[in-house]
Formats: sequence, structure tokens, C-alpha cells
Amino acid sequence: MDSTLWDAQPGWLNTASYGLPPRRAYEALQAMLGDWRVGRTSADQWNDSTQRARRSYARLIGVAAEDVCVGAQVSQVLTPVAAGLAGRRFLVPEIEFTSNVFPWLLAGQVRTAPVAALPSRIDSSVDVVAFSLVQSATGEVADYPAIVAAARACGALVVVDATQACGWLPFDGSLADVVVTGTYKWLMSPRGTALAYLDPGLRERLTPWAAGWYAGEDVHDSYYGPPLRLARTARRFDISPSWPAYVATAPALELVEELGVAAIGAHNVRLANRFLAGLGRPPGNSAIVVVDVPQAEQRLSRAGIRAAVRAGRLRASFHAYTTDADVDLALNALTA
Repeated sequence: MDSTLWDAQPGWLNTASYGLPPRRAYEALQAMLGDWRVGRTSADQWNDSTQRARRSYARLIGVAAEDVCVGAQVSQVLTPVAAGLAGRRFLVPEIEFTSNVFPWLLAGQVRTAPVAALPSRIDSSVDVVAFSLVQSATGEVADYPAIVAAARACGALVVVDATQACGWLPFDGSLADVVVTGTYKWLMSPRGTALAYLDPGLRERLTPWAAGWYAGEDVHDSYYGPPLRLARTARRFDISPSWPAYVATAPALELVEELGVAAIGAHNVRLANRFLAGLGRPPGNSAIVVVDVPQAEQRLSRAGIRAAVRAGRLRASFHAYTTDADVDLALNALTA
């Protein structure tokens, strides 16, 4: 993996908190800010970036671009889904990031189960199973095909939060009913962009409560007044995008496509397993590693390593810009 495509300082092992922008994304954002500062261009150019991001995301998860909406955050994109499914019975992992929990708690009855047990807990009492493809807290990779198979056998809907997976873990988004992704982690984009696949059949049951001009069939004919004239595709769930954020998101996603998700994933997991081996742990299948190491925070801080410590446990995460030298630097700090 060519780490020179980024400007990462040595020791960044915290992509699970936020990803580092590829140089081309950072430079696109700086150019946009320069144009905005002096009024050098029109907003049409910035809107083109939003559409590029939509198409790139669709290709990355294997769905049609017309079935993808653009938003700002995971919980914001899930809000109309939860509202449309109000009163249903939801099953979620027992340790799940709250952006994929709170909307369902507001909408209906919620039960929890360990991630590994989700397929066996899906039965006629479950209307919707909602889960992260990769767990933020532990790095555990959910058995996506098994969960989907169990849900389809019972007629349950499948909602996937791919925020900690999309960009390094290949998966088929079309197997689910909803796939939502915050792009500021493994897709290495600015915070404030999120994209989601919404199955056409499910969309018929949902109301785009946040609809504005950008959700119109023709956005340039949707600036003022009635009648309601929303897009026929998933664009009816679009919110007006943060242009600076999407200007940088488009080139970041396109670089992921160029490098290949499978190749990125192989690189990430190899480094994660190098790290685990150095600590005497067995290998895993995730780009996120959570381990108990005494005084991990202090040791890493002294060595200039930036990772996350949660409840005394070290969470290290490895991405395309991470190098063997970064791993060895962390291991030296933790084992010296």
C-alpha cells in the first residue's frame, strides 16, 4: 500500500475514531475553500462532488446510485427509517454504537443479543435486526450472510451500519434493506457526510421528513413553494449537503475504489495481526484490535503513538496509510 498518498505522521493507529484524508482529498478541500473565499466559482461544481460521492459509494457496496441518499450523520439518515417503522420490534447487538440504537429505542421495542448470537436470536418476534458490520467497541466482525439469511427466513428487515467496515471490508450492500455509513472513518472523509442505501421496496413505506429543495425531482425547480415535487429515487431522502465536506469526500471514496477494498482490507488485517502477534495474541479478522495492556495509554503517549483507550483497554486500528514501522513503534512502546 502506497502510504505516500497521505501525509500521516508516524504512529497514527486510531482510524476507528477518524480517518486521515488522502492528499488529493485534502487538496480538493483547500482549493474549494480558496474559491469560496473570493467567489471564484459556482456551487454547481461543489454539487458535482456530491453526485460523485453518491456514485462512488454505490459502486463500493454494490448497489445502484439511484438507491443511495446523501446525508450528514448516521442517526440523521436512520431517523426517517425509524419513524417509518415505529411500533416494530427491533433486535440490536448488546454493545452497539448508539447512533444505531437510539433511533430504534424511540421507535419501538428493542431487544439485545451478543453479535455472534444474532442469527440464532432472529425469529418471528423480530421485525427488524439492526447491527454494525464491524463493532466499534471490540472490532468484532458480524456474520453478515448468516444474519441476512436468518432475517429473510423470518421476514425481518436488515439494517446495517457500515461505518467501521466500509473502506476495508468487502460486502454486498444489496443483501440488506438499509446500509448507512458515516464516511469520516475508513472512508477518510471530513466529518459531516454520510451515505445510505435504501431498498426501493422499503422506501415506499417511509416518509422523507427532512425533505427540502435538495430532495426535489429537479433541484433547480424546487427552490420555492408548493406543490410537493420530490425525487422518485432515494434522492427524496437527501438533505442539502455540506459542500466543503462533500468536495473532499468524493476524491477520498474514489481513491478507495482505485486501491480496492479487498487489497486495503488485506493490508489492514495483516498489520493488525502483526500487532497481535507482537503482543502474544492469536490472529484475528478485523482491522480493529482491542487488547488489555497495562499502562497502555501512558506508554503509547510517551512514544508518540495515537490510539484509543476505552475503559482501560487499548483499541488500535490499522488502515491503508499505516505502515509496518507504525506497528513496530507501538509494539516497542508496549513491550519494552
